Amino acid sequence: MPSQERTIAFVGCGRGVPSQQMTQTAYNSTGNMGGAILHGVLRAAFPHPSDQSQARPISKFIACTKTAPSAERLKASISEAHQQYVHVVSAKMIESMQAADYIVLGFKPFMADDLLSLEGVKKAIAGKLVISLLAGQTPQNLARIIKQSSTEECPQPYIMKAIPNMGAQFRESMTTIEEPGEDFPPELRGVTDWIFTQIGDIKYLPQSQMDLASVLVGAALAAMTVPIEGILDGCVAEGLKRPDAMQLLLKGIRGLSAALESGIHPAVLRESISSPRGCTIQALLALEQAGSRADYAEAIIRGTQHLKKQ
Repeated sequence: MPSQERTIAFVGCGRGVPSQQMTQTAYNSTGNMGGAILHGVLRAAFPHPSDQSQARPISKFIACTKTAPSAERLKASISEAHQQYVHVVSAKMIESMQAADYIVLGFKPFMADDLLSLEGVKKAIAGKLVISLLAGQTPQNLARIIKQSSTEECPQPYIMKAIPNMGAQFRESMTTIEEPGEDFPPELRGVTDWIFTQIGDIKYLPQSQMDLASVLVGAALAAMTVPIEGILDGCVAEGLKRPDAMQLLLKGIRGLSAALESGIHPAVLRESISSPRGCTIQALLALEQAGSRADYAEAIIRGTQHLKKQ
């Protein structure tokens, strides 16, 4: 990793919501994911802003939003202790790219053609690490857009694709990263690893599996909120207050996660807690009769096929 101070620019950076401020605001855009990563890295890598002894590959952040109101909301969400590290701007994408050593693309995927073909982008990111959070957009496609944007000869950027999930705001993300080519500089791979290990775990996958992984770590988790909400509704119908039901359910989910992480197969786990004439088997039969398992399989398939069409 580079020893000198470096700056990273988040282009398309929504407010994000620090975990202690989380209300009913949802992470419903790539830009908000950029804000989540920014907050997560700041809290993890700069827990004591006065401590300058810790070696970090990145020391300054530029957060570029689309509008001035978005910039104001983002700036207000950054703690006073971390303000010194972050420069928040609006509608200054190319200037942000020029001033940074590394760039994170956090705008919506369909905007890639329009934004990356703007005059000045090719030169601003020449030879730099560009991390794309854009689901459905391959590094090769982004490189093509950038290359065709100008006839000016510039070094190609080093493009890395990384897909975090909603856990980033709590530093519990599972980030999938596309395995780069053999000629990808190891120090830039190290910077990428450092950024995303600040907000959770990482896993490298081949390009052929990235669309499916994007659905699995993103859309699939959103889909899992549907049965959770249904379970809570059932609890309320049976007389339990929703906050109490949520508390019990979340603790149970943590236990389920621990059991599955230990290597127990889901079917074995279900069988082990299904007693004759018990409540568990009755609940499972209701779900099997509704065909819920097939619905979830179809959800993953349809989500993945949608990305492949991008």
